[in-house]
Amino acid sequence: MFARLLTIAFASTLLAPIAQAQAPAAAAQWKEGTHYFLVEPAVSGEADPGKVEVTEVFSYGCPACNFFYPAIDKLKKSLPANAVMTYVPASFNPSENWPMFQRAYLTAATLGIADKSHDAMFDAVWKPNAPLATMNPDMRTLKKPQASIEDAAKWYAEHYGVKADEFVATANSFAINAKMKKADAFLKATGVDSTPTLVVGGKYRFTPASAGGEDKVVPLTQYLIQLAAGSK
Repeated sequence: MFARLLTIAFASTLLAPIAQAQAPAAAAQWKEGTHYFLVEPAVSGEADPGKVEVTEVFSYGCPACNFFYPAIDKLKKSLPANAVMTYVPASFNPSENWPMFQRAYLTAATLGIADKSHDAMFDAVWKPNAPLATMNPDMRTLKKPQASIEDAAKWYAEHYGVKADEFVATANSFAINAKMKKADAFLKATGVDSTPTLVVGGKYRFTPASAGGEDKVVPLTQYLIQLAAGSK
């Protein structure tokens, strides 16, 4: 037993410098102002106070978000126990129906169906013959007229069991209007001007491009979670 304790102690002595070396190495890989940006002042989250929020700012009308959502699913599965994934829909591109998609997501979240419908909603906008498409099949011109909140309600009703009239009534409620204003305020406070963008702990902001590519999103997020948790 004593020999085993000595072995463990010896191994710990050897591994400690290695662990200490890994932290500076990770920090050296990521440069503030290049790979990620500070959010000043930091923005408070709404998740469990013990959790670091990893927030994707997105729109169903955003082609890059559609391309990126499988990576977001992978990121969500990779989060440590002290982190949680949240979503904020952007509305700053009204010509491509983003305000309607913002309203639709927030309504789905209020009705408790956003998580299970999230990926499918991208397909409903971007797959061939998609019922809520913003672009014509040539992908060069905008559809006219754009899909309405009533169209979105019919889609949610068909696939997720909500009543279309209830969805529309909720979508047009004071509560959803307030949540839309809050989402817009979040973008302004965090300096988000493109999608998709990730905000970690309300303190750090980056895009897949600033991270250096889609494959860098998970390791950069994990690094920023450590920074955010350490600064609490």
